[in-house]
Amino acid sequence: MGDQKDALRKIITTLAMKNEEIQNFIYALKQMLQNVEVNSTKVQEDLEGEFQSLFSLLDELKEGMLMKIKQDRASRTYELQNQLAACTKALESSEELLETANQTLEGAENHDFNQAAKQIKDSVTMAPAFRLSLKAKVSDNMSHLMVDFTQERRMLQSLKFLPVPSAPEIDMAESLVADNCVALVWRMPDEDSKIDHYVLEYRKTNFEGPPRVKEDQPWMVIEGIKQTEYTLTGLKFDMKYMNFRVKACNKAVAGEFSEPVTLETRAFMFRLDASTCHQNLKVEELSVEWDAMGGKVQDIKAREKDGKGRTASPVNSPARCVQSPKRMPSARGGRDRFTAESYTVLGDMLIDGGDHYWEVRYDRDSKAFGVGVAYRTLGKFDQLGKTSSSWCVHLNNWLQVSFTAKHNNKAKVLDVPVPDCIGVYCNFHEGFLSFYNAQTKQLLHTFKAKFTQPVLPAFMVWCGSFHVYSGLQVPSAVKCLQKRNSTASSSNASLT
Repeated sequence: MGDQKDALRKIITTLAMKNEEIQNFIYALKQMLQNVEVNSTKVQEDLEGEFQSLFSLLDELKEGMLMKIKQDRASRTYELQNQLAACTKALESSEELLETANQTLEGAENHDFNQAAKQIKDSVTMAPAFRLSLKAKVSDNMSHLMVDFTQERRMLQSLKFLPVPSAPEIDMAESLVADNCVALVWRMPDEDSKIDHYVLEYRKTNFEGPPRVKEDQPWMVIEGIKQTEYTLTGLKFDMKYMNFRVKACNKAVAGEFSEPVTLETRAFMFRLDASTCHQNLKVEELSVEWDAMGGKVQDIKAREKDGKGRTASPVNSPARCVQSPKRMPSARGGRDRFTAESYTVLGDMLIDGGDHYWEVRYDRDSKAFGVGVAYRTLGKFDQLGKTSSSWCVHLNNWLQVSFTAKHNNKAKVLDVPVPDCIGVYCNFHEGFLSFYNAQTKQLLHTFKAKFTQPVLPAFMVWCGSFHVYSGLQVPSAVKCLQKRNSTASSSNASLT
């Protein structure tokens, strides 16, 4: 009995769900019927508006042509009438002269004949009839104002409703990822002269291959693209790949999206590891600012907290310890953070292969600034460039200005202008660490080293600030320079 009740309940539940589905479908059908009525009325009004616009254009064109014919007719009539009047007057004068000449000839016996004949001769010489041009000044042919609408008539007869555009095809071979830009190229499978514009959508992802249905990253939209190509510039590649799709639109409707493609956007993305930084450095995201009271404030807070004389680590300070997800946990922290005069902070991503690039812009009023790489074993009292486990370029604005390359406590003066923004290139396997003017890509210095363990981006600042730009690809100009110089070590053998 109980089993039969359960079975019946299941049937009732299933039937109720089916009834609800049918009711929803009926509602959707009714809504679609209403939409058909509304949408058909709208397209009918639009069609009538288009034809009315065409009629208005034809009427305007007709009025202009008729005006041209009237003006041409009036001009020709005026010229011909003037010429006719002149000819008529000349003819009357000529007939009078002819009659006078005949009368003189009949009275040839008259003693005044010679004088009269001479007068007639002079009058004939000056007669208007002999100065007239007997060629019409204008033509009576008006055929140049005729029109032939044969071609236009064929075009009008071939008019159809706007078709839905085909889906474009993205050309992977022509598309390019370089210099933090993506140049995307596509083409239409069929020629379509009615295309008004294209819509491009893209999103970042960490998955290669076809885009996944469930993706955290939203599609970003770029509309109004007129050409079959587009370049995305100024990108920050904080993910490994990007999905792209594009659709064509005419005046009425948009077509289907193209088959989405995934392009690799490999770049070096890291954050600053706040747990490594000196207590006088205030780390916020990728920015660092010198704080002269940092250590003292932490010391006071620690004393107030536990009454002990030692300085508590600011590792738990939310302003200085922004933990990066999916990053390698630091082996440093607490008492092992940089201290004394090692005003240093490290990046949170190890470099153990490949080639990478990042940039840093510093405050030119900083008393001292340094950027480079270091092993994770760099001591908490060690300063960048003064040990065998770190390499850097160093700017000193204290007392006297100097710009040097430092490694293993050896310094080389760099005879180059000091840029506002420095680019750092690290090729781990080949052992190249190069520094560039980030704007001009001028090479500042190159270390040729044999890295025996992974390195980390390293920075130092005293009485100043700086901002790091990560998620950057190796610029094409840097790749070219490194390729040319890969077979020759730079002039820093004493520092390697």
